Amino acid sequence: MPDQDKQQAARQVLERMFAKRGYLLPYHRMLGEADPELLATYDELYTRVTLHERSLTLAQREVVWCALLATTRENGAAFHLDRGLKAGLTHEAIIDAMAIAAACEALDALQYSHRAFANWITKDQALQRYATLFDAARGTIPAPVAEIAAVVCHAARRNTGGLRLHLVRAFGLGVRREQLAEGLSYVLLHRGGPSILDASACWEQAAAELGIPGPFDPGL
Repeated sequence: MPDQDKQQAARQVLERMFAKRGYLLPYHRMLGEADPELLATYDELYTRVTLHERSLTLAQREVVWCALLATTRENGAAFHLDRGLKAGLTHEAIIDAMAIAAACEALDALQYSHRAFANWITKDQALQRYATLFDAARGTIPAPVAEIAAVVCHAARRNTGGLRLHLVRAFGLGVRREQLAEGLSYVLLHRGGPSILDASACWEQAAAELGIPGPFDPGL
């Protein structure tokens, strides 16, 4: 593509992105100049993952995103909090979503406690304490949505034990496979291919071992 045509194509893509999002980031401009077609393709993925309503409602989606941001310590995506408010979340619900992420991190300490002090702390005791912490932390967030958020948080942190635990809890509460798959698609955008690869492989193995629905139809 001639340089002049490439610049024009980049401007058009960037203008569409700005109109849709209300902002542009440095890497948008970088990709626009280097490869406008790649930027346009990426924007289609971003739009589908973060802007279109799919299996989760807009409010549920932003609960999951808020928890994911806290888990990954991402301070450059405050627009998800704004989107949450616009979708009907309260400030309290946003804090509760962040608390879900904090509770998920407690699992590491309790798993360690069981492994290091097995004569004093059984696995069941450690998991019961974790469940108590988690259920208290979710506050106003409905239990099924909290479970989806927890699956996503543990996937982002690559904690397979937490992922398996919350997959079982989620399905026990009637969460649908496509809702969990949508949540994990945020991990693809936010944490990259290796993280969602590990998460989907963990889910597939958990389905075989624990009798829960798998991440996809075996016939596919």
